[in-house]
Amino acid sequence: MAKSNDQTFFFYDLETSGLNPRDDRIMQFAGQRTDMNLMPIGDPFNLLIALNDDTLPSPDALMVTGITPQKTVDEGYTEAEFAKIFTAEISTPDTIMVGYNNIRFDDEFMRALLWRSYYDPYEWSYLDGRSKWDLLDVVRMTRALRPEGINWPIVDGKPTNRLELLASGNGVKHENAHDALSDVNALIDVAKLLRSHQPQLFDYLLKIRTKDEIKKIVDLTKKQPFVYSSGRYDAEFEKTTVAIPIAEADHGNVFVYDLRYDPKVWIDKTEAELREIIYTPYKDRGEDYVAVPVKKLQFNRCPAIAPLGVLEQHDGWQKLSLDIGEVELHRKFLLENPELTRRISTILLESADYPKSPDAEGKLYDGFIDQKDKIRLQAIQNFDSKQLSDFEPMFDDKRLADMYPRYKAYNFRRLLSETELLNYQSYRTKRLSRQLPSFTHAMKRLSSTPKLSSHQNFVLEELQLWFESIMPDEPESQQNDDAEDFDA
Repeated sequence: MAKSNDQTFFFYDLETSGLNPRDDRIMQFAGQRTDMNLMPIGDPFNLLIALNDDTLPSPDALMVTGITPQKTVDEGYTEAEFAKIFTAEISTPDTIMVGYNNIRFDDEFMRALLWRSYYDPYEWSYLDGRSKWDLLDVVRMTRALRPEGINWPIVDGKPTNRLELLASGNGVKHENAHDALSDVNALIDVAKLLRSHQPQLFDYLLKIRTKDEIKKIVDLTKKQPFVYSSGRYDAEFEKTTVAIPIAEADHGNVFVYDLRYDPKVWIDKTEAELREIIYTPYKDRGEDYVAVPVKKLQFNRCPAIAPLGVLEQHDGWQKLSLDIGEVELHRKFLLENPELTRRISTILLESADYPKSPDAEGKLYDGFIDQKDKIRLQAIQNFDSKQLSDFEPMFDDKRLADMYPRYKAYNFRRLLSETELLNYQSYRTKRLSRQLPSFTHAMKRLSSTPKLSSHQNFVLEELQLWFESIMPDEPESQQNDDAEDFDA
């Protein structure tokens, strides 16, 4: 890891065509580099990325962002062009990539784009002193443990940590929420707010964001309790509790138990009963439903954790509505009943694998790229269009081989052979057919909504034109049936 005086922050945010990183696409990328004192370095980046003609964006997403597919095509970079800019100018050595819920959202989209563009999808966030950090959980822990000096937003009587509300409630200028660059500027100001009021906690969470540092506190061999802030925990207690590691999870992670809750409740449950509770769909969970208080902690996701001693200061136990005696009793019970934790972890491991994707683009997590194929990736990255036209990569990884014609279709369409073009059109038709029902439903619903702004109505009109321009000449009959009546 590079020394801190060599490091910089790069705050970034994305606007996307939808919420699924495997299926949706980045439409806008914005970011600003700062020094470790949060002072800007250089000009901001504000880039559009051209949407390919195999994607029907979510109309609801575009109602929020206001970005049209046509604007991205007219003003944006191809994914390959953007990937080159990102790796050469943005994710440089010793850069800490920072966002707001980026670990669970933006970073996933970045990996998917880099994978489709023949760049290693992971090296940008760990190699040569690079790392990542997520300020959402920093905000959660600050609100829970050290809230003094900051105005914390409440909506309808409930706490919320939405960036735009946190910014406006503390005098931070944020003129255009859900514009990526505006969100980046607001995030930098919120980071300054956190550091100015709670510098010790801010710097501590920055220091322990890495996997190795987290493992020093969350140690399955010692099974010591720790403070943990996560979106999975109760809003009533500011998303923060005391947890304890109980069992190994997939990919070297751990399952942790929320010590706020008495484990005796679960001791007499059979494995079948526990499985039924754990896998009850959210829509079927009534008011009386009680969840098993176990979740997976992922070491590489910068979890906001702290040693238990942090609660001894500033009335920490009272702020979390926890009793130290009860927490200790719950811990001892779990340690004395390892069969309970075994049953729970066994059930949770059943759903550990990612669902399989039918497309190579969606098989990012099926395995790492070997060194021989990485050399072939570097060749593709450095080739111009003439070199690419004559290049036939002999990938060992079938996923990379399968993606190559579509890589050319996305970025160098004129290089496709007649056979490759026909195959791409077949692939595009099937992909658009999968997207069509939800797109059509949203367009019909939004078109009948009376209180849209003039720009939102313009976006709907542009979406209609985008649909008409990219749909295959002979779509399936269902497409004709679904698409006939949603003019904006």
